[in-house]
Amino acid sequence: MSQEEGSQGNVSFLAEGENILLVDNRGRRYLVELKSGGEFHCHSGVIRHDQIIGSSEGSEFRTASNAKFIGLRPTINDHVLKMPRGAQVIYPKDLGAILILADIAAGQKVFESGLGSGALSTALLRCGVDIVGYEIREDFAETAISNVAQFLGQEALQRYHVSIKDAYEEHSDGNFDRAVLDLPEPWQVVPHLEQSLRSGGILVAYNPSIIQVQTLRRQLSNGPWAMVETIEVLHRSWHVEGHAVRPDHRMVAHTGFLTHARLIES
Repeated sequence: MSQEEGSQGNVSFLAEGENILLVDNRGRRYLVELKSGGEFHCHSGVIRHDQIIGSSEGSEFRTASNAKFIGLRPTINDHVLKMPRGAQVIYPKDLGAILILADIAAGQKVFESGLGSGALSTALLRCGVDIVGYEIREDFAETAISNVAQFLGQEALQRYHVSIKDAYEEHSDGNFDRAVLDLPEPWQVVPHLEQSLRSGGILVAYNPSIIQVQTLRRQLSNGPWAMVETIEVLHRSWHVEGHAVRPDHRMVAHTGFLTHARLIES
């Protein structure tokens, strides 16, 4: 059941079959699929799913030991960090940057390769695009499709066209508005995109190694690409408690480099 189907006025009810987030008083988050007769177990005790099903989002639940949990629907940030993984995911801090660098908007046709666990696919599809996805590993493709459907619903799969294909080889699909790559050797895809991406279209590539970026940038410099830039996104939270205000000692620093470029007429 979707959130809209489980809503009434300003109250949104949690329904059987949904994935919800249980958050304890220390901020720890647990992703739970609600099933009639099911139970959530943790070190603090047990919460029966039937206590949660039919309750409004944001309700409080307690175990027999009086441990408190709040029931909420997961955000895309929660989904990406907690979902089943077949491969390492692109973290939320980079997903947001990719959507902006690629100038993603509803109705666009996007080429994606290196689907991994479907984190980037989920973010793109949520914006209303149509994806043609190439993935060489069938198990990764299945995980990506499952994770997309889990968060966005089965209807999103109508815009998610996944093929078990090698993006390094020439592809017949074309007329793309955008291309996003999470591959070890994105420079091998660049010559094909020069044929399949429309003029003015945008490429964004995610790579963890600066050596990969260097090779990619060399390939882009030899072709009809303009406005090429490479960035990385660093995420640092702050400790704010009374008069104690300081940066947290730990941060999500380097995860990968984002290189973006626009195709122009040669």
